[in-house]
Amino acid sequence: MKVEEMLNIARKAIENSYCPYSNFHVSAVLIGKKEFYTGVNIENVSYGLTMCAERTAIFKAVSKGEKNFFSMLIYSPDGMPYPCGACRQVMAEFCSEDFEIIVTNGKKFEVFTLEKLLPIRFKL
Repeated sequence: MKVEEMLNIARKAIENSYCPYSNFHVSAVLIGKKEFYTGVNIENVSYGLTMCAERTAIFKAVSKGEKNFFSMLIYSPDGMPYPCGACRQVMAEFCSEDFEIIVTNGKKFEVFTLEKLLPIRFKL
């Protein structure tokens, strides 16, 4: 799937973002072997219970039996949505070191590998 297609899917998914506290809308498109999965950030007044778009997409995919991922586009019209530490560690659980992560606000694009974003990971 091309980056433009991923961005179009992310722009549609962003409408489901629930972020009344930060007002920072984020969506993610995860490309797996079987299909693609979307996720959005879902905030909670108890901020520690907030779920990021990246983890939403990964957990949705894993709950459908998929564990082979190639890339993820993370989009926000509100700024560059770099993945947090929790999301990076979840990616480390299910993705290879060369997993591609595209971060964009729709105008600027940055591409990373998981190895670059999380060079030292906790893993068994």
